[in-house]
Amino acid sequence: MSLDAFGAARWWHDLIPDPIRKHRGDRAALARLRRCATVMDAMQDPETVRLLRSASGSGRQDFETAALTAAVLAHVRGDNPALPVARQIGPESPDKPETAIVKPLRFRRIVDAETPDERLTAFRRLAAQADGRLNVANLARALVRWDEETRIRWTYEYWNAGQRDVAASNKDTVQ
Repeated sequence: MSLDAFGAARWWHDLIPDPIRKHRGDRAALARLRRCATVMDAMQDPETVRLLRSASGSGRQDFETAALTAAVLAHVRGDNPALPVARQIGPESPDKPETAIVKPLRFRRIVDAETPDERLTAFRRLAAQADGRLNVANLARALVRWDEETRIRWTYEYWNAGQRDVAASNKDTVQ
């Protein structure tokens, strides 16, 4: 069984302070996770274990993914569910790359990130450049499943390449 991205998003919502619903969150846990220099450091934090359990993860691979997800989501300060992350950080159109929050070269580094520590660095920078306001469920899904299909979808959304075909859209919602 692999880590559940929606479980990771719920975990984040439980951890983040929310004065509107009078939820204190856990600022100390967020601060600890933000200070983790590597995924291995994040694996040592009790909140990572809580994420692993609450998101139905098991095994070494899921533990590593939970640590990466926890360390990145700790840098997200607010949920912005209106747009997918890649669309939010991308340019208005391919003709105007200068309008992107994350410039094309930096985006390429995100897409090319392979190891968990490379992904940790890339996605933390992405969160910082987006002022900590990202679509948490979309980001968690990408962190949990950073495969070729996800990279292609992110590239498509980043460049605002138009509507995806129906088969691809259906496949995206089923998972």
